[in-house]
Amino acid sequence: MSNTEKNIMVLSRRDPLEAMRIAAGLTIFGHSVRLVFMGGALSEQEMQSEHAELLDLAGIEPETTNGQMAELLDHLKPAALAAAINESDGVISI
Repeated sequence: MSNTEKNIMVLSRRDPLEAMRIAAGLTIFGHSVRLVFMGGALSEQEMQSEHAELLDLAGIEPETTNGQMAELLDHLKPAALAAAINESDGVISI
């Protein structure tokens, strides 16, 4: 990783579509990006949106802290989330 490439974590707390857009956009600059959905469960419409397709194209596999979404996405327990945040070069909360 070069000096300009960063490990960035995007925490989706209130606006999952915007979080998806931002996370995918950050990969354009060569950053390694993790996206964690922390709010309520995503709707079917959000899961099938073009923003979700951008994540796939960017190679981002979202994670969640929401137990209702654990069957669809990797589930992060509090200690794992804290460790991931600590290891990140930057955190963006949306």
